[in-house]
Amino acid sequence: MVKNLNPNQTYEPKRCWVGDQHKICYDTKEEAEAAARVAEYDHHITTKLGVYKCEYGDHWHLTASQH
Repeated sequence: MVKNLNPNQTYEPKRCWVGDQHKICYDTKEEAEAAARVAEYDHHITTKLGVYKCEYGDHWHLTASQH
């Protein structure tokens, strides 16, 4: 989904609490996997990030460990 924002508007992604972390929610596994690849590139991460389905809602999260 493309988010069209005017220059004075900010976007705050949907988040949920997982343990003691407030993690970004992704609607689909594919969206989470794409976000993982972007994060790896943007932050020069050399190990592949994983994704997992949240046990508290119908969405996905990123993880540094492989589930």
